[in-house]
Formats: sequence, structure tokens, C-alpha cells
Amino acid sequence: MGFQFIHLESFSRKADSSGRGTDFIFAEASRKPDASVHVQNPAPPTVVYGVGVEAVQEIHDAAVDAARISVEGGKTRKIRRDQKTLHTVVASHPYTMAEIRDDPAKRKEAEEWEKRTVSWLRSQYGDDLRSVIRHEDESHYHLHAYTLPQSDPGFKALKFHPGTTAKREIMAAGPVDGEGIKALSKRADAAYKASMRQWQDSYHESVGIPCGLTRLGPQRRRLTRDEWQKEKVQAQALKKTIQRARELKDSGEAFLDRTKERAAAIQADALKRIEDAKRITATAAAAQDHARKARQEATDMLSNAQRYSGWAGRLRAVWDGFRKSRIAEAIRKEFAADVERVQVFAKTVQERLKEEERKRREAERQAHEAARETQAARDAALRAYLDRDRAYAMLPREKLDELAMSTPTMQHTLRPTANGTVSAR
Repeated sequence: MGFQFIHLESFSRKADSSGRGTDFIFAEASRKPDASVHVQNPAPPTVVYGVGVEAVQEIHDAAVDAARISVEGGKTRKIRRDQKTLHTVVASHPYTMAEIRDDPAKRKEAEEWEKRTVSWLRSQYGDDLRSVIRHEDESHYHLHAYTLPQSDPGFKALKFHPGTTAKREIMAAGPVDGEGIKALSKRADAAYKASMRQWQDSYHESVGIPCGLTRLGPQRRRLTRDEWQKEKVQAQALKKTIQRARELKDSGEAFLDRTKERAAAIQADALKRIEDAKRITATAAAAQDHARKARQEATDMLSNAQRYSGWAGRLRAVWDGFRKSRIAEAIRKEFAADVERVQVFAKTVQERLKEEERKRREAERQAHEAARETQAARDAALRAYLDRDRAYAMLPREKLDELAMSTPTMQHTLRPTANGTVSAR
């Protein structure tokens, strides 16, 4: 691999001493016969970026004709024909066209160099860069870039020349204290050279180093062949180091992307688990509340069942119009449905409900016993009549009269007996 080559130059419509003006530059780039005598077998250029050469020339000529410069008295004039209106950059790759055609690996390297060169040009000139073309009909693979100063009302292409810009700024500022014109000019020339070195260094950092090119060639520095070979080896080693660093960077970024994706998946799974836990907790709470209501209903039914159990309960049943059979049936149905509901929900209640379950089962047992006692009351209906008569016989006459007067439904059921007692019909 060799050293980098990049060159810039600006042109006006008026041809210089060598006969090169904007018309000639455009004609040479598009490979018109009268401007391509230096090329043995001219071939049309390939557009790498922007528009073709003919389109750039049309844009240039129209913009130059329309441009106006303000002069004294509030008047305007057209720009001079010798004003530089086209800025060009030529960049060439060290490989010859024969090397690139014969070696696919070298063509790939040249294409990588081309891509980096175009990217650097865009960073330098922005939207004013109108076209980049490639020529493959000369000895080396090379590019031509064309920039138009359309962002400048005066259409001055020298604004793109870093050396000229730096020198003009020094000259416009004038000499410092004790500085003569000769010293000022020398300082301006130094600024010109420094700016051009910076421009070349910028290209070398962005394109030359990643592509394994040296900054300068051997003849400029009077290097021996061995020294030059060593420097080329170093440039290639630096290129490989940069490529490896880029690969590591890409690998690291890919690893970070994968890590972020895994972290996002873990976070999403954690959120899902939290939501599931909330639903389970809500279900358990609902089950607990339902069990509590079921226990309360069982307690209420047990209380009602106890109300009609035993001797006093049978007496109350008689006084309530013999509704014991209906009450027993209602208790049986209601309690049976409650048992089924409790059994279904008890399966989903957590360990903290075990004690409540034991209480519920106790209530269930007592309710069943009450139901059986109530059912037995139906079979003992005749005995209940006798128990009722004996109960009335044991009461004083005054209490019976009071009872009969306070309970109209009982008046026709009580009658006096021969021995002075009262019996029920």
C-alpha cells in the first residue's frame, strides 16, 4: 500500500494560462474528445454521489448568470469572469487499475477507500457538494468532487480553500506592532501552509489511516527503500489495529444490545409475575370474603335451627302455626347450597384460611344435627299434640285466659274440660 493523494483547486469561467476554465473542467470530467486527449481509451465516468457532470455544469452556469454583487451607489453587477466559481477536489488511490481489476480483495479495499472519501467530502462541504464521480480509464482508481458556493451570495468558490482563507484573514487584519509588510506576508504564507497541512491531516485521519495509507510518500522525505517499506508495513499494521478496534466496538455494541434485550425481557416477565400475584391475592381475598359470608349464613341458619330444637322449640313451632316442616326444608336446602359453595371456594383459599375452614366444618356439623332434629319433629307430630295439651294443662286458668285473649288464633282451639282444665281442639 502507498501514500494518500488528495488535491484541491478552484476555477473560473475564464481559462487560466494553461487553458483550463470551468467549461474545460466539465468537458474533461465527462470525457468529451477535445478535452480527453491525455486518456488513451476514454470511458464515461461513474456517478458516486449527487448528480452527473452535465447537471452540475447546468446548475453552475445558471447560478453564475443569476448572481449579483452589490457596488457603491446601491447598484449591483454581475460577477467577473475571472472569479473562481467552481471548487474541485481530486483524490486518487495508490492501487493501479490493473491491480484492482485482477485482485477482488484490492477492489474491495478501493471501494472502502471510496466510501470513506465521499463521507469525508460531505463533512467538509455539506449541501454545496453537488457531485462525486469516479474515473477508471486512467492509470489509478480516482475520484473527482465538484462543489458550488451556492450558500455564498457572491458565489465565491475560494471560500472552500482553507489555505487561501487563512492567508486572506491574516492580510486583512494587517500587521501587528513592529511588523513590516514582508513579515506580514511571511506570516500569512505560514498560515496558508498550516491550514493546508491541517486539511491533509483531516483526510489522513478519516480516510488514510483506516485504509492503511501513509501521510507522505518517500521522495518528499528522502526515505530509502527499506525505510519506505518499513513505513508501509507500519501503516498496514495500524490499519489492521483500527479494523480490529472497530470490530471490537461493533461486538461490544452488539453485546450491549443483546444485554438490553434480555434485561427488557426479564423486566417484562417480572411485571407479569407481579400482575399474576396481584390477581391471586385478589382471588384469595374474594374467597376469604365469600367464606366469611358463608360462615355467617351458616351461623344464622344454625341459630334458626336451634330456635326450633328441643322442648321449647317444639312449643314455639306449635305457636307459630306448625311451620316446622317448612322451616326444616328451607334449612336443608339453604345449607346444602352453602356447603357446596364453601367446598368449591375452600380449594383456592391459602393456608391462612385453614382455621376458618375448621370453624366452618363445625358449623356445618351443627347445622346438620339441627336439620335432623327438625326432620324428626315431623315424624313426632302426634306426640307434639299431646305435649301441647299437657303444657296447657300445667298452666293456671288465668294464664290460659290471658294467652287466649292475646292470641286470637288460639281462642277457638282452647276448651274447658269436665274437671275444670282446658284442652286444645
